[in-house]
Formats: sequence, structure tokens, C-alpha cells
Amino acid sequence: MIKEKIGVVGAGKIGSAILRGVIRSGLVQKHQAMASDVSQTLRQAVAKQLGIKVTPNNAEVCAFADIVILAVKPQILDPVVKEIAKGIGKTKLLVSVAAGVPLARIESLLAKGARVVRVMPNIPCVVGAGASCYAGGSSASAKDLEKVGAILDSFGIGLPVEEKYLDAVTGLSGSGPAYVFLFIESLADGGVQMGLSRDVALKLALQTVYGSARLALESGKHLAELREEVTSPGGTTIAGLYALEKGKMRGTVMEAVLRATRRSQALGKGES
Repeated sequence: MIKEKIGVVGAGKIGSAILRGVIRSGLVQKHQAMASDVSQTLRQAVAKQLGIKVTPNNAEVCAFADIVILAVKPQILDPVVKEIAKGIGKTKLLVSVAAGVPLARIESLLAKGARVVRVMPNIPCVVGAGASCYAGGSSASAKDLEKVGAILDSFGIGLPVEEKYLDAVTGLSGSGPAYVFLFIESLADGGVQMGLSRDVALKLALQTVYGSARLALESGKHLAELREEVTSPGGTTIAGLYALEKGKMRGTVMEAVLRATRRSQALGKGES
């Protein structure tokens, strides 16, 4: 548990997931959390689900919180940061989860010496299974980074990296859930093609991916070793793997990460 109060500016999927994580994990109590959003619907939903204070006023959140989490879209980040800059000052810790927006850009909109940490979360954080990375700005302390790590660990895992790698994180874990969803769909489609009902095929595909990820996490074995354990000489699995290799699955997935990373870099430079 931490003693600081946490405020979230932007109570959408990611913002509300962060609040849900820190409260349900016991990292903070309900009275230590507050959220702001322009949408009355989102405010009411968060207040009902989590039992915390909500407001349409971003400045009110800044006045309340010690740690302010900025969970707004990159396109509106600049005006929002300018609006709350005075409230942040040098005493509050600002945590940005806006994809592709570099620390230098955020710091340029704040007082000199403002403490900023940039985070790249992903959408599974809404079910407490997020994969996030974070990097500190020029004035962020080791204690600041430790607190951000604890927040991220409350709804998944949080790993510290240098900021220059956050675009790659975006391409891998940020966009990665969409790649996995597509793979699950394709796996289920293959089952349907072979005569399984859609319901059975989808349940099998989902559980297969879930079980495989859990086995990889818990066994500590190399992925190649796990793959070999399923692959018998002349068997069904090697026939399927041959088709995937022939279709250049590995290279295609790597290319997807590369393209998404480059797109994140472009967005960070303000390109449309």
C-alpha cells in the first residue's frame, strides 16, 4: 500500500483499468483515488463501479492527487497538459500513458523540473493482465519510478526501460493483443473449416492460447523446447508447423512489430 493519493485525468478504458487495479490490489484505498473526464457517462460509471470521487474538472484532480495519471488520447494531450501544468508544478508526479508522445514534449509544456514518467500499457490491463513498460523523465527520481512500477504491477507487470525503446514496446505489447486476437480467430476458423462448430472451435482456440501462455510463463522452459515437446517426428504438429513456416508466419509477425514501431515513432514526431 502507498500513502500517496492517485488522480486519473481521462476515465476511459485505460484510465478506469488503472484505478480498478490499484484499488482492487489494495495499493490504495477508495478515498485515495479520484478521476476526471469530460464524459458524464464515464464519470458515473467509474463512480458506481469503484466508489471513488469523480469530477469534470481536471484541476480538481491535480489539487487532490500526489500522483496524476494522464490517460487522454495523444491528439488532445498538449492542451490538457497546458491546462493542468500549474497544478502539477514540481511537487506532483505526472504519469503519461499517451502512446507515442515523448517525455521531452510533455516536459516542455510543464514547469522546469517537473517530474514525469512515460508509460506504455496495453489493453489486457482491463482484466488485470497488462504488460506495461515505463521510463522516467529528466527530473523523475528512483522513488518515482518505484511507485509507478508498483502501480503497473497492480494490474499486470511493469518493466523499466529506456525511453528510446518505448516505441518498440508499443509495436510489441501495445499492439500485440490485436495480433493475438487475429491468430485466435484464424485458429478457430481452421477448426470450423474442418467441421467443428463455431462455438467449440472458438472455446478451444481461446483455451489453447491461454494455456500455452501460462505453460510458457510457469515452466521456465525455452519456447523452442516447449514446441519440441509437442512435435513428434512425422506427426500432425510438424505438418502444421511446416505450413506456418511456408507461409512465413515468423517473418510476418516480426514485420508487424516493425511496422507498428515505426508508426509509433512517426506519431511521436507529430506526423499524421
